[in-house]
Amino acid sequence: MMVRQNFLIAVLFGMILSGLIYLNNIQCSCNQQITEQGFNCSQQITEQGIIKPKWKQKIFGLRSTPGLLYNQPSVLVGRTDVASVSPWSAPIIWEGNFDSTLIDSIYKQQNLTIATTVFALGKYTRFVKDFLESAEQHYFVGFRVHYYLFTDQPESVPEVKMGENRSLTVQNVPSLNRWQDISMSRMEKLENLIENELVNEADYIFCLDIDTKFYGRWGAETLGRLVGVIHPWFFDAPRSQFTYERRPESKAYIPAEEGDYYYAGAAFGGSLEDVHHLTKTCREQLNIDAANSIEAVWQEESHLNKYFLLNKPSKLLSPEYMWRDINEKAAQIKIVRFTNVPKNYAEVRPNP
Repeated sequence: MMVRQNFLIAVLFGMILSGLIYLNNIQCSCNQQITEQGFNCSQQITEQGIIKPKWKQKIFGLRSTPGLLYNQPSVLVGRTDVASVSPWSAPIIWEGNFDSTLIDSIYKQQNLTIATTVFALGKYTRFVKDFLESAEQHYFVGFRVHYYLFTDQPESVPEVKMGENRSLTVQNVPSLNRWQDISMSRMEKLENLIENELVNEADYIFCLDIDTKFYGRWGAETLGRLVGVIHPWFFDAPRSQFTYERRPESKAYIPAEEGDYYYAGAAFGGSLEDVHHLTKTCREQLNIDAANSIEAVWQEESHLNKYFLLNKPSKLLSPEYMWRDINEKAAQIKIVRFTNVPKNYAEVRPNP
């Protein structure tokens, strides 16, 4: 009996040891890929047990440059007219609550690439020149930026002089007859772009509307894992006035008593991994709605707001980063950084 027990104990010990060795090999393989290639292996084990590195993931602390001079921060002095943090402790970025000298010195050490996407279909190509020229003056100045322009009229894209480490790639896409379809198709195209081209090329991505113009700094203070921009028409409104999708039949549905902020569909961004999950989820929800013959009231923006309700942004940008019109003023807006440009929607859109 004793011999049999000893035998069983030896077998059990051997099985445990083999399992530990296997897990250690998996961990070592993952660690090696992180060290040598900069990949994050978390959640990348396939059904076949093969680790497939996917996301370009740089790991950095917030390292300051030795000897850098900047204004002394204070825990007692700051803006009192606006909230600077969300209920889930995500910062809300306003003029006066960050130091551009300090934050640029931190992020420029990381040698980042920021992918930036815009869509210019039909008559919207007329906005490309102002967008790019103003971006070259104000948008991530001193950083490596790669613009991706989706258009059905590549021959109409004007030449714009790019600065050092700045580039433009034009992607030809089919024309669409409804502006609503153009809006809804963006999520799928962004998802595919991240998977097929950006995965080893960029660190962050921002998805912006083309009928816009930069008037002030948009820089490293906006970087985060998942970044939403508070809509300029609703930043001072109660949630009862938000134009969420209110029909329960839609996957974008948000009940009247729920909601944090109303986010602009004209600007959002973050890390590749987080924005990929956002675009994939919204694309799937849009497809389900289409199969059920329902279209959310504000198409992709409605689904974006539903996503941000369930997946809280790690950083929020104030309406300075997506204002209504350069000629409009509000007491809380100390600087207009990025804004819609005036236009006749009936004239530029393919359908009313």
